[in-house]
Amino acid sequence: MDRLIIISNRLPFSLDRQGDKINIRQSSGGLVSAIKSYFESEGSQKSELTERLWFGVADFPQEDWDLVAASQDQNQDFNIVPLFVDNEVYDKYYNGFSNSVIWPLFHYFSSLARYETAYFEAYKRMNQIFAEKIAPLLQPGDKIWIHDYQLMLLPQLLRTRIPDITVGFFLHIPFPSYEIFRLLPSEWKKTLLEGVMGADLIGFHTYDYVQHFIQSVKMLLGVDNYFRTLLYQGRLVKVDLFPIGIDYKKFNQAAYDHDILESRNEIRRNFDEKKIVFSVDRLDYTKGMMHRLNGFEYFLENYPEWREKMVFILNIVPSRDTIPAYTERKKLIEEKISAVNGRFSTISWQPLIYRYNHLAFNELLALYQAADAALITPLRDGMNLVAKEYVASCATQHGVLILSELAGAASELSEALLVNPTDVTDVAGAIARAFTMPVYEQRNRLSQMQRRLQEYDVLKWVNDFLEQLTQVRIEQQKQEVRLLDDRSIVQMRRHYQRASNRCLLLDYDGTLVPFTRNPTEAHPGAALTDLLRRLSSDPKNNIVVISGRDASSLDRWLGALPLTLVAEHGASFKKKNDNWQQLVSVSDLWKEEIRRIMQIFVIRCAGSFVEEKANTIAWHYRNTAPDFGFSRSRELLNNLSSLVQNTTLQVVDGNKVVEVRLSGFDKGITALKIVNEMDPDFVLCIGDDTTDEDMFKALEGEAYTVKVSAGASAAQYSILSQQQVIPFLGILSTPNALTEKEYAGS
Repeated sequence: MDRLIIISNRLPFSLDRQGDKINIRQSSGGLVSAIKSYFESEGSQKSELTERLWFGVADFPQEDWDLVAASQDQNQDFNIVPLFVDNEVYDKYYNGFSNSVIWPLFHYFSSLARYETAYFEAYKRMNQIFAEKIAPLLQPGDKIWIHDYQLMLLPQLLRTRIPDITVGFFLHIPFPSYEIFRLLPSEWKKTLLEGVMGADLIGFHTYDYVQHFIQSVKMLLGVDNYFRTLLYQGRLVKVDLFPIGIDYKKFNQAAYDHDILESRNEIRRNFDEKKIVFSVDRLDYTKGMMHRLNGFEYFLENYPEWREKMVFILNIVPSRDTIPAYTERKKLIEEKISAVNGRFSTISWQPLIYRYNHLAFNELLALYQAADAALITPLRDGMNLVAKEYVASCATQHGVLILSELAGAASELSEALLVNPTDVTDVAGAIARAFTMPVYEQRNRLSQMQRRLQEYDVLKWVNDFLEQLTQVRIEQQKQEVRLLDDRSIVQMRRHYQRASNRCLLLDYDGTLVPFTRNPTEAHPGAALTDLLRRLSSDPKNNIVVISGRDASSLDRWLGALPLTLVAEHGASFKKKNDNWQQLVSVSDLWKEEIRRIMQIFVIRCAGSFVEEKANTIAWHYRNTAPDFGFSRSRELLNNLSSLVQNTTLQVVDGNKVVEVRLSGFDKGITALKIVNEMDPDFVLCIGDDTTDEDMFKALEGEAYTVKVSAGASAAQYSILSQQQVIPFLGILSTPNALTEKEYAGS
């Protein structure tokens, strides 16, 4: 049984003192609502947990907490561990770096970001304070779930202190494109990524955010990825999307609550059955309030038939009042509201009803049910749970959701009227369409969205994340490569001797031969040629050299031997004692544009060069200054990946090489096909590159797999250097076993 450790910037509640009495008030926000709903739901994993702890900064005095803790009058879902910190450091960390750098930049408001060194230093210091306070309290088996942009450094800080911990990280705001993220100063952006990569599982709300993160990690940290799995510092890290859900039942069943029904009916009576459109949002420039008001004003101008027949209820929830950008925004919004009402109001009608206040839960639900349409049009939003709550609350399947296409929720709620929030014509037209939409169409749209929200509710969201966190740890254990020791060699050798039909799949560069400055110089030496001749002369052996090399080079070096040769990862092959066969017969005109781009990078990166093969074109940077070559390779990868989208080409990030080749050919597919055709009773696969990982994965359970590297791999075993490969193959095929000492010295 494990403990669940939730870590967020703030605690899930605040303490309000009134005289001698201290009241507990649940904090607002999607995370608190989601986690609270989860532990109130049937089917949660709380029974499997020995304890649940929530760490966060307290926004109340130590003495108030001491009184509450002594009376045990606190949140019962979690044991709370408050952090009391210096206000000056906290202000620069929270209002400074978190909300004046990360928040605007990640929401694409780069012009509002304030790159002040003092902010970044405070951010680092606060993350260190979290680590210092939390690490001593952690126990083996703990599942740690860190939340949001304020704590992006914490995963790595905790892992540095306790290497084998299980850590999940979830970002509740958008992760921007690489072009936006790279605006951060160099040290800052690398530090943020390295911090997050300390987690085992990294979660985002949408597919786009996942892809943006992976691209930034590849560009800045040089991390290899296999779909959404990353290999970082010898450790497997999973990145995936988990669109946060809501407590669907609570919102849907509220339609039958007597008090809420009364409040809903009262709202309808107060507005004399007028059409109601509403918005509920925090005070934040990312919510696009001014654009929304401009769209509503345009609606009143161009759809005069709706004047005095509708009302727009706009509720803004106070947020970050101490930040100048927010207070100025509030002033501008209120001036705009006054202008619209002054322009269009009559003696008996006011088009805009404005409130700047927190909404009670029952009042919010009554408003959801009373409204004919919800107008939710942020300029950028990580998810937006109000949109989901509104859809769930439409139990009678009456209502229309107008949603910004730039909100994370848009990817799930595609049946909403999706609008561009900056397009006043689009917004105004959507309001008019919502008011005239037939009931049957409203029902069709709502039922599809409701079904989706019901299937992936908050219970599913939390369970999904925690289950994947457990699964990642299992996969990591599988990825822990064992060094190929004497005992393993003896076991493998016995199997080899007993087998009557063997298949040896051997990579070439970096495996059978060392890397050379010029690929044309990587010819086999006498020792390798003699070994391959001896191995292939055994009728029980099928020796396959499977390489990214071109066919002519392999044929020139190894064509005289009775081997199966596979060139360019499987695009062409030559079976033992047979002729070469090409599996690709398409025009190579695609190379012209790729060649042109690669040649530009040859000019920009001294020591690099282009190698062209029949079905592949490659840019090598093994001979360049390491950091410079790597930096240029990231730029080239970025350019090529954008270029080959929606084509039959793929970009491969190899060992000091960037390749472009036709899709559908990789070593995994080719190796599995060969093994299936040969049906051997002994299979050995050896390789050193990222492309060889495809073989290791494809042959899992079918072969002995060996990686020529000490890093994490899908292979079962590792050999530390290429110089050990030939001695190992010699020992494997020698009748008498050698001792570990003899193997090491051979």
